[in-house]
Amino acid sequence: MMHRPGCLPRPIKPRMRKGTEMSELTEANTSKFVELDGLKIHYHEAGKGPAVVLLHGGGPGASSWSNFKGNIAELSKKYRVIMMDQPGFGKSGRPIYEGEKLGAFAARALRNLLKHLGVEKAHLIGNSMGGHVSMKFAIDYPEATGKLVLMAPAIQVTFLTPAPSEGSKHLFGYYRGAGPSPDKMRAFLNTLVYNQAMVTDELVKQRYEISAEPSTVEWTQKMFSNPGRFEELWRELDKVPQKTLLLWGRDDRVTPLERALFMVQQMPNAELHVVSKCGHWVMIEHPELFNRLCLEFLDRE
Repeated sequence: MMHRPGCLPRPIKPRMRKGTEMSELTEANTSKFVELDGLKIHYHEAGKGPAVVLLHGGGPGASSWSNFKGNIAELSKKYRVIMMDQPGFGKSGRPIYEGEKLGAFAARALRNLLKHLGVEKAHLIGNSMGGHVSMKFAIDYPEATGKLVLMAPAIQVTFLTPAPSEGSKHLFGYYRGAGPSPDKMRAFLNTLVYNQAMVTDELVKQRYEISAEPSTVEWTQKMFSNPGRFEELWRELDKVPQKTLLLWGRDDRVTPLERALFMVQQMPNAELHVVSKCGHWVMIEHPELFNRLCLEFLDRE
């Protein structure tokens, strides 16, 4: 947006898809619940147009709103934005299941939600674990998948950097030993961002309180703390033919940049944009750039 120096741009209040006109989008007024196949799914929805699904990462205390609250307003001006709390996170249910990988289970939950909402095909935007689930969805349900925007998706392949990464050590160690604590939460969040000032006391408190809920602790210890619960999607990147935009923080300490180079070589229709002075959270650390890049990519033929 262009504006005269010294003049602040006029704030934009996007129109809600339902309800009062010209209402600001909030966590409360975009929040919805549905139960499908016995699983409670919480999601946020706003806007009209082609469907775009935003899938959050898998860090302790994560939710769709915490990851994408700075993006929903801009994206919903042109698209129907659906932000699902993945199973085990946010306000969605915490199912204990065996015999199925986490990515496949979450992808199936998303497919059920889209069918419920009458969405035949959707673009997918996913960060970290959300990127992993987006790719699994594209492999399992190609007819329902449009374009992909993947921010440092969780693929476990490393050539030069140490493995596991610094961020992964904090992630998978968070519930081990003495269990969750504010200090462990702060240490983990510090690995996600380039600008350490973003890790405020309020953010640490908010994420810690969610992560320490008894139901969350039980689910995570059984289902999420073991990296072996995830598919090895780095072996199947050639099965993702959809047009894909890879967004990566140059300073990512969770999913190192070298993995982006591997992905862009293996995926048939991928392009890569690297963001300097950015860690694992492109959409949070550089929201205006993220929104612009997503809209430009999705708008292309």
